[in-house]
Amino acid sequence: MSTSKNTMGKMTNYRWTICAMLFFATTVNYLDRQVLSLTWKDFIAPEFHWTDADYGDITAIFSIVYAIANLFAGRFIDWMGTRKGYVWAIGVWSLGACAHALCGWATEHVVGIHDAAEMISATGAVASTITITSVYFFIAARVILSIGEAGNFPAAIKVTAEYFPKKDRAFSTSIFNAGATVGALAAPVTIPSLARYFQAMGIGNGWEMAFIVIGALGFVWMGMWLFMYKKPHDNIKVNAAELAYIEQDKQAEEELRPTTNKVEKKLSFLQCLKYRQAWAFALGKFTTDGVWWFFLFWTPAYISDVYGFSSDSGTAQLLIFVLYAITMLSIYGGKLPTIIINKTGLNPYAARMRAMFIFALFPLLALFAQPLGSYSYWFPIIIIGIAGAAHQSWSANIYSVVGDMFPKSAVATIIGFGGMAGGVGAFIINKSSGMLFTYAGETQMTFMGFQGKPAGYFIIFCICAVSYLIGWFIIKALVPKYKPIVLD
Repeated sequence: MSTSKNTMGKMTNYRWTICAMLFFATTVNYLDRQVLSLTWKDFIAPEFHWTDADYGDITAIFSIVYAIANLFAGRFIDWMGTRKGYVWAIGVWSLGACAHALCGWATEHVVGIHDAAEMISATGAVASTITITSVYFFIAARVILSIGEAGNFPAAIKVTAEYFPKKDRAFSTSIFNAGATVGALAAPVTIPSLARYFQAMGIGNGWEMAFIVIGALGFVWMGMWLFMYKKPHDNIKVNAAELAYIEQDKQAEEELRPTTNKVEKKLSFLQCLKYRQAWAFALGKFTTDGVWWFFLFWTPAYISDVYGFSSDSGTAQLLIFVLYAITMLSIYGGKLPTIIINKTGLNPYAARMRAMFIFALFPLLALFAQPLGSYSYWFPIIIIGIAGAAHQSWSANIYSVVGDMFPKSAVATIIGFGGMAGGVGAFIINKSSGMLFTYAGETQMTFMGFQGKPAGYFIIFCICAVSYLIGWFIIKALVPKYKPIVLD
C-alpha cells in the first residue's frame, strides 16, 4: 500500500463513491436502452411504417446479441480488468446509442427519398422497402449497443466483489442496480420531451437528437471513471481501516484453501460450466430476466395500445414515472438478506434464498393487472411497479450469489454466462410478444374475457407472474445449500 495513504483516523468510505459510479453507469445504460422504446410508437413507426412485429424483431435481435455478447463480455472483463474493461464497454454502447440517429438518414439514402415527410407519405411497395431497410439499420445500431451494454453488469459485479465484503454485496448491488430503475424513471420524463422539442425546432424528426443527447452521457462517465477508479489496495483514497474492512473475508477464504497452495488459480470458461452453481445462476436469469425486459420495452406501447396515451403525453409520462418510482423500493431488497443474517445467523446463501423466495411471490400480482385495469389504468401500473421492484431485489441477490460462491477471478465470467442465459430468455419473450400482439390486433383474438391486444398482454402478464417461482425452485434444486467453489 502507498505510504502516502491516510492510515490514521476513522475508516474512509471510498467504496461508496465507487458504488455511486456504478450506479450512474447503470443509469446511463438503461437510458440508452430506453430511447427506442419511448420513441418508436409515436415518432419512429409513422416515419418507417413499422408494426408491433417489426419492433418485436428489433428488440429480439438486441436481446439475443446481448445474450451472446454477455458470454464473451465476462471473459473480456476478467482479462482486461475492471478499469479498462468498463471504459471499453461504455464507449462501445455509447457509440451504438448515437448510431441510431443515423438510421433515418441511411434509409433515405438507400431508398432514394429526400426527407422524413416523403417517407411518411409513402405507400405500397415503397413503404415496404422503407420498413425493411430501416429495420435493418436499426438492428445494426442495436447490435453495437447490445455488445457494449453486455459489459456493464459483469464489470459492475466484479467491481463490487473487489470493493465490498460478502455481507454488503447484495446491498451495494441493489444500490447500483437501482440505476436501472432511475434510468427507466428519468427516461419517460426526458426522452419523449427531447424528441418533441427537437422536432419542433425542425431538427430531423426529433427522435434523432434524443439518441445523440442521451448517448453522449456515456462519454462523460468514461472520463470520470478513468480519473477516479483504482483497485482498493492501489487507491490512495482507501485507508488501511477501509481496506481491512473490504478484505475481511480474505482470512476465511485462506482457511478454506490448502496450506500448500495460497495462490488463487483461474478458472477457464469450460471449467466454470462444470459447477452446478454456474447453471443455477444461469437458469435463474433465463427464467426471470425476460420479465424485466418485457416491462422495460413494452410498457410504453401497452399504455398506448390499451389506454390510448401517446408516449409524450403528460398522462403516459406520469404513469411510467410512478411505475419506476415504485420500483425504487428495490433498494431495500438488497438489505433484506443482511437483516435475515443478523437475526437468524444463516449463511449468506441461505439468507439470500429466503429473501429471493419472498421476492418471487410479488410478481404473482401480475395475474390481476389486466382484470383490474378495466377499472383504472393505475392498477396495472402499480402492479407492474411492484413486480419491477421485486425483480430488481431478486436481481441484486442472484448477482451476489456469484460473488459468494466463485473466486473473484471467475466472477465476471459467470456473470457473463448468466447474462447470456437472461438475454436468451429476453429474446424469446420479446420476439413472441411482438408476434402475439400483431396477431391479436389483426384477428381480435379473445382470452379470459379480453379481446385484441389486451388479450395478448394478459397472456404475457400471466407468464411473467409465475417466472420467478419457477426460477427459485430451479436454483434451490441445483444448489440446495451454501457450497463455495474452492480451487485446489
